[in-house]
Amino acid sequence: MSSLAELEKRFLLDVARRALNAAVQGLGSFDALPYQSEMPESGGAFVTLHRRGRLRGCIGQIGSNADLVQIVAYCAKGAALEDPRFEPVNVNEVAEIDIELSILSRPEAITPERIEAGKHGLIVSRGWQRGVLLPQVAAQYGWTATRFLEETCIKAGFDRTAWKESGTLIHAFTAEVFSEREFLADSANVGLPRRTKPRYSTSI
Repeated sequence: MSSLAELEKRFLLDVARRALNAAVQGLGSFDALPYQSEMPESGGAFVTLHRRGRLRGCIGQIGSNADLVQIVAYCAKGAALEDPRFEPVNVNEVAEIDIELSILSRPEAITPERIEAGKHGLIVSRGWQRGVLLPQVAAQYGWTATRFLEETCIKAGFDRTAWKESGTLIHAFTAEVFSEREFLADSANVGLPRRTKPRYSTSI
């Protein structure tokens, strides 16, 4: 996919924030999403929530043909309420949540020797089972490409060397990653006010 312009990034972050606010208030309506014409096509998206620097939820869609705005809104709601690793986000936490978006390219088959840790995200699958890790995970932990591949196998519920076995499929994607925190820092640098408390909306 083509790179997103700054205004498009801000727009998608606003969509995610509105969806998060609506989700924690139990509104659940996606009928009034803001509209942006000519949004670039993508291979899907992940919405990651952090609170006080720690993961608070992450949900994504891969290979979806849905509109990118709809994907971001759906995943923001899912990250807030449906990540099985966490309790649902509550209203008192929302002001401390930082939203990070990963806008994905379409996955393509890749051979192990072509994998670049920190550049590629990975999907390892066999039958109905699959594991997915975003490219920033390898960068965060300083993994090599082989270690990243092994960890993706583990995420899928396979043995760490399952990528060597016939029948195991390996796909890679790239991601454009950006967050509210980055834009808030930019705003602070030019003297604009920081967001201290979210505005709640009755619709998204």
